[in-house]
Amino acid sequence: MLLLWLYDAGIALYVAALRIAAVFHPKARKWVQGRTAWEARLKSEIAEKFSPGKPRLWMHCASLGEFEQGRPVLEAWRKEHSDTQILLTFFSPSGYEIRKDYPGADIVAYLPTDTPRAARRFVELVQPDWVIFVKYEFWLRTLFALFRRNIPVLLISAVFRPGQIFFKGYGSLWKKALSEFRHIFVQDAASMELLQRHGIQRCSIAGDTRVDRVVSIAEEGREIEIVKHFTAGHKVFIAGSTWPPDEELLAVLLRENLLPGWKFIIAPHQISESNLRRMEALLPAESVRFSAINPAQPLPQAVLLIDNIGMLNALYRYGDLAYIGGGFGAGIHNTLEPMAFGLPVIFGPKYKKFREAVEMVQTGGAVSVNNAEDFCRAIVHFAEENHRRQARQAALQYLRDNAGATQKILGRPGL
Repeated sequence: MLLLWLYDAGIALYVAALRIAAVFHPKARKWVQGRTAWEARLKSEIAEKFSPGKPRLWMHCASLGEFEQGRPVLEAWRKEHSDTQILLTFFSPSGYEIRKDYPGADIVAYLPTDTPRAARRFVELVQPDWVIFVKYEFWLRTLFALFRRNIPVLLISAVFRPGQIFFKGYGSLWKKALSEFRHIFVQDAASMELLQRHGIQRCSIAGDTRVDRVVSIAEEGREIEIVKHFTAGHKVFIAGSTWPPDEELLAVLLRENLLPGWKFIIAPHQISESNLRRMEALLPAESVRFSAINPAQPLPQAVLLIDNIGMLNALYRYGDLAYIGGGFGAGIHNTLEPMAFGLPVIFGPKYKKFREAVEMVQTGGAVSVNNAEDFCRAIVHFAEENHRRQARQAALQYLRDNAGATQKILGRPGL
């Protein structure tokens, strides 16, 4: 009881902090506004879009990245069970705002604050037959409300490490929640062995559903005419989800002219006007924003700045070499997306939590850099066609070896 009380107090403090931050921060403001009068809005949407008697599936994702992991399962589930009514929820505005019109779900909503009453009312309103949580997000009040009603809850694409709260002395509530999942599908053997050592047996290795997602994106063959026009006749370097430390390296690349004759596409993680202006001042080459391109005119600029969200995973089809940002901060962003198109990948030092990045470094498909000197060496290395070809083979082999997580999940007896 004490741990639950402390948990509830922590949630209350977190919400209070967000309400204060909402005065100054747009993302926090959207988080708060999205949960205002949530119950009335959800009740109205269920009455309008759900039919009584039909099965209901609820999938919850923390943000956009987790949605991309859950999406193959969601879409395969609907294909196999066409009468299923689907609710998709997000914790973060960055996921909800981009996917609020996602046609694969009947209702897209924010998950309400994880208080005892909100969790109980949410489950009572939704009445799901199945629930899927993707990778992260362990909201205890919501999970316990589901478990009390014996609603089967799955966890997919999960990764566990010894230092996580579940395996600490003070993490008994989180460990109890893990033990109540109907089944946990993990990405690797280390995660399953760790769970089993702690008495959690309803688990199996399925792999990472992101592999299935990026393979399907590559197979779609989506064309972006403006980018096709910009890159025509050139080798192309693509930098995705970059932050300021990453962009400092890109400035060195352009200043030193290490890839002469190449075109450069940069998709920053933050696309605010102030950040775009900062980048335009930083980069020592003429640039043009995606939104400002006139396809009827020639494009002599060396750099294309992507000033929208949602396009990056399709951009890599035009690339020959990729840089993935985040490695000088909390951790690298998605490397599987460029790998799906056979691109060699360069990234910063914070990559050890990502299995695909570790394996790509080991097999020559990727290079991790710690500073500008490392970065320049990596560029020179991958400027050679032979090295890019070897990296392409390593990337595509990884995808072949790790595809199929979606069918492993849906093919399990009882699902």
